[in-house]
Amino acid sequence: MFWRTLVEPEELADRIDSPELVIVDCRFDLRDPGAGERAYRAGHVPGAVYAHLDRDLSDQTREGKGRHPLPEADRFCATLAGWGVTPSSQVVAYDANDGAIASRLWWMLRLLGHARVAVLDGGLSAWAAAGGMLDNAVPRPRAGSYRARFDVRGMASTAVIAARMASGNGRLFDARAPERFRGEVEPIDRVAGHVPGAVNRPYVANLETDGRLRPREQLAEEFRALLGDTRASDAVLMCGSGVTACHNLLAMEHAGIHGARVYAGSWSEWISDPSRPVARG
Repeated sequence: MFWRTLVEPEELADRIDSPELVIVDCRFDLRDPGAGERAYRAGHVPGAVYAHLDRDLSDQTREGKGRHPLPEADRFCATLAGWGVTPSSQVVAYDANDGAIASRLWWMLRLLGHARVAVLDGGLSAWAAAGGMLDNAVPRPRAGSYRARFDVRGMASTAVIAARMASGNGRLFDARAPERFRGEVEPIDRVAGHVPGAVNRPYVANLETDGRLRPREQLAEEFRALLGDTRASDAVLMCGSGVTACHNLLAMEHAGIHGARVYAGSWSEWISDPSRPVARG
């Protein structure tokens, strides 16, 4: 069992009792931050623990780093240990269906150098459609042990973004919806628009209508067209707060295009300084 990007519901069901496996429910609703946890308590994949985007996958005390600042590595490692995760665990993350939140946990584990982590393709919807059982028991995993540091090579800072703007080098892909990217609407952040020079690649473009990822060959063709002559390692991915940007990274990695970085603070960090330029249209 070595799943690195996606795992199908049937594969997960076959290994559901493996002692190596840690399943993490990442359901979350930005409009109602408690909704995901309530849904988890009502029914989840058997044995799954729950990850709250604001509490577990972010550190809301860090100011100026966007709406979902990355926690320090030690804090995140302590969270992993509490879920029973060790460096040898096979972790599977899922959310309601499209992987937008689960991919954030996937990326954070990848930053720690944890290779055995994957997203359940199609999420809980696909699990249920495949006949997967649900459980409402909250597990009490035996505490694991985890010590690691984030690999800064997988992250891009605001300074990197500003340098890209000045030099015109590399590519910056924004995963938000087109109308938010263009600045026509902004339901979450205080400023509408995008970083000048960014290209819009909505994360939903990675998906079939049922929330599963599109075929890897199709994803590879589309991302290579966006990259042009730019190496993947010179591409930076962003969104509103460093969550759905991870979905574009998941899609690229699944398609065999490796090395892009994520701007963790994304748009919400960029606009924390009113002197930074904003583009619209």
